[in-house]
Amino acid sequence: MARKQLKTLTEPMYYILLCLLKPMHGYGIMQRIDEMTDSRVKVGPGTLYALISRFEKEEIVIKISSENSKKTYALTEKGKKILNDEYNRLNQLVSDGAVLGGESDES
Repeated sequence: MARKQLKTLTEPMYYILLCLLKPMHGYGIMQRIDEMTDSRVKVGPGTLYALISRFEKEEIVIKISSENSKKTYALTEKGKKILNDEYNRLNQLVSDGAVLGGESDES
């Protein structure tokens, strides 16, 4: 698996973890991602629950409650570190790309 050690995250992975900075249930995560990205990123239930299952196995998220068939999840310290590392990686990419805005016609 290419992302075995989660050195980089897919967009759905990133947004799921971002949402879980505050405990949230699955449907709320899907709604929040839709709001945060102005519908640019869509995470369906199959993708969401497959990733949450993987994140639980890897101790990135934990289930903190299960009421009325709504399971609420939260980030672990490991999950917060992974999210922070990805945030820093993405910022570095943007910083490196700043040369695009500074191109000149000088030869």
